[in-house]
Amino acid sequence: QVQLVESGGGLVQAGGSLSVSCTASGSTFDINAMGWYRQAPGKQRDLVASIGNGGTTNYADSVKGRFTISRDNAKNTVYLQMSSLKPEDTAVYYCAALSVRHLRWTYWGQGTQVTVSS
Repeated sequence: QVQLVESGGGLVQAGGSLSVSCTASGSTFDINAMGWYRQAPGKQRDLVASIGNGGTTNYADSVKGRFTISRDNAKNTVYLQMSSLKPEDTAVYYCAALSVRHLRWTYWGQGTQVTVSS
């Protein structure tokens, strides 16, 4: 099993910046990629950004150019730096890990709230 613990998030004004981080522990050998999803009230959970073990990144169109995902493999930690934040970025942000065995997003953090005020 893999445990994911998130930190960061909070309240920021539109146009501001915020970062969240997530540290994995346990059977980290089972992690292929790590990523961030978000879910706003009444909406589905969507992938925001992901990063593979080799450093390949992927972003949702809505955050390209504003969000940056990075990873410290030695610390089993993934970061999401968010800038030029908009009210529509308000959501609960979930850290996720893609399992090598299951080839799907198997492991999830507890979620951290990001609120952008207008």
